Amino acid sequence: MVKKFKGSLIGAWAFLIGLVIAVTIGIFSTQMIGSVQEIVLWSLVLLGVIVGLFNVTQKESLGFLFTTLVLVIVSYFGREILMIIPTLGSILGALLVFLVPTLIIVSLKSVFEMAKN
Repeated sequence: MVKKFKGSLIGAWAFLIGLVIAVTIGIFSTQMIGSVQEIVLWSLVLLGVIVGLFNVTQKESLGFLFTTLVLVIVSYFGREILMIIPTLGSILGALLVFLVPTLIIVSLKSVFEMAKN
């Protein structure tokens, strides 16, 4: 029980930190040097994987997959539409970098659980 609580806490913090980094990189992306921006984007991918592994239980996976998929679709199309406001487009792009790995991990976990049963 304690291990599950710690994993959930790690995933919750990773999710919050990922959102903050995504918004921050979206705001300052034009001012970042290429290598720094690449490191930050890879950290978003890693945080997305951590959230997918530790934050979503099997019971929560269907709701999480649905809402995250909607958010990814809206972020993708919103990024395309909002490119007239570069900062908003960059924030949505950074959210995609964070959420897509999370969505992939939770989807794979769900498929694996269905295959086991």
